[in-house]
Amino acid sequence: QVRLVESGGGSVQAGGSLKLSCAASGSSWCGMGWFRQAPGKERQWVSTITTDGTTTYTDSVKGRFTISQDNAKNTLYLQMNSLKTEDTAVYYCAAAVIWNCFYMTPKSFNYWGQGTQVTVSS
Repeated sequence: QVRLVESGGGSVQAGGSLKLSCAASGSSWCGMGWFRQAPGKERQWVSTITTDGTTTYTDSVKGRFTISQDNAKNTLYLQMNSLKTEDTAVYYCAAAVIWNCFYMTPKSFNYWGQGTQVTVSS
């Protein structure tokens, strides 16, 4: 079992920054990631970081968002800069806990936080 608790959401003006945190506890994981869901839209993958430090991002946030992890603190971060109104969404952190990390896929994320609201105003 993995417990994930997000924090850092809030309301900012366009062009501003926020840093989301996700404190994790429990089982080891193959990777962690961030997803978001805007009103009227399906949940969207944002970014993933694997245990070896490899990072990936959806195109719309490349150059603006940075995913990182602090292994000593078991904490995942998402630094969000140059925020746009279209970034408004509930942001979720997630963990992929599977037997063999080699076979990790987007469907491998099986533990989820409760979400934190990010609102970007113009």
